[in-house]
Amino acid sequence: MSYIPQILFIILSAVAIWLFSKKIMSIRRNILLGKDASYNDHPGERWKNVLLLAFGQKKMFRNPLVAVMHFFIYAGFIIINIEVLEIFIDGVIGTHRLFAGFGGAIYPYLIDAFEFLAVTVLLACVIFLIRRNVVKVKRLASPDLNGWPRSDANYILITEIVLMTLFLTMNSADTMLQQREYSHYAEHITGNFMFSSLLHPLLGALSSSTLVGIERTCWWLHIAGIFAFLNYIPYSKHLHIMLAFPNAYYTRLQPMGKMSNMPAIQNEVLYAMQPEMAPADAAAPTTFGAKEVTDLSWRNILDAYSCTECGRCSAACPATITGKKLSPRKIMMATRDRAEDIGRNIDANGEFKADGKTLLHDYITVEELRACTTCNSCVQECPVSISPLEIILELRRSLVMEESNAPQEWNAMFSNVENNFAPWKFSPDDRDKWAEELKTS
Repeated sequence: MSYIPQILFIILSAVAIWLFSKKIMSIRRNILLGKDASYNDHPGERWKNVLLLAFGQKKMFRNPLVAVMHFFIYAGFIIINIEVLEIFIDGVIGTHRLFAGFGGAIYPYLIDAFEFLAVTVLLACVIFLIRRNVVKVKRLASPDLNGWPRSDANYILITEIVLMTLFLTMNSADTMLQQREYSHYAEHITGNFMFSSLLHPLLGALSSSTLVGIERTCWWLHIAGIFAFLNYIPYSKHLHIMLAFPNAYYTRLQPMGKMSNMPAIQNEVLYAMQPEMAPADAAAPTTFGAKEVTDLSWRNILDAYSCTECGRCSAACPATITGKKLSPRKIMMATRDRAEDIGRNIDANGEFKADGKTLLHDYITVEELRACTTCNSCVQECPVSISPLEIILELRRSLVMEESNAPQEWNAMFSNVENNFAPWKFSPDDRDKWAEELKTS
């Protein structure tokens, strides 16, 4: 009978890890729906981005107060996993506070550090809940977060508060049982911990058997909650906790204002100017830009999955600020939603079956795309260097070059560029005639 808790724990762990792995592989498949592209140049600079942007959260510190609170949540999530490792091993092999036997005098200080992080995480989550639901910070109250995205953020914050409360309550009951030298709790006398000891007055009048029930309940709910949180992350905006690192590594290294040329168009212009260089068997390109998620690069889709939905991009976007329909955050969310829909389509049919929808028009509208000024404010503000602009440009290229869908003013300019190699309706031979008037004036 004593092995039953271990067996149940192993089954729970196996199911949680299997479900998580299955979803992560599905997301990986969805990301790789995009076109192949190489981003392995300058590895030193890329690792620097990982350290500064992902680990160090460099861009977050433009707003120091929010950055510090976010950093504590982030650090708590990463570092407290050491404590989760102890719980996991205890659950598998049936021990209690296994690391206390190895850590000796260091162990209480380690748990004190975990409790400090737990308290800071708890307080930061409460403040973030107030900012979202009471203060209603503008970028967090935007209509593009209506529905699931807004609820998702609240669910995560509440879950973290519950997990930290369970952790502190578990430690408090545990140390009280140690003081009473009750059963196996007396095997490792760790002494009181920094913050959980403050809960002793609330638990002091309870019997030892009740304290055991509280400690075991908190232990099971804490680890079960972590497994549930683990499997919730891939369905949540908090997937950025994991994807921020590869996204920072594979981010574009070129200056933000530099647009990527289309080789086929670049060659066409070159051959128009130097016809002798045109190959006899040059094949015409089949598509221009992107109409569907599969026309984007895999890194564009990785960007979409890495989006934190923080709204800093939209808060800085001049189109959004002036009331235009464009929201860079919504561009990333729509791209991710389309990738997810295609993934579910493949899962249901074994391969993608046309559903009559495309990323362009059905998920992202022409009005949104035309509102973009290509100012790069969204790229500059993103904490993990996501580029909504790359996706916008690819979709606009498809609009113009595949559908001839552009305002009349644009078409006139395109025609002039094509015929006169300049936006103006002047022959290249007449381009310098304006200077002759200066000589006579």
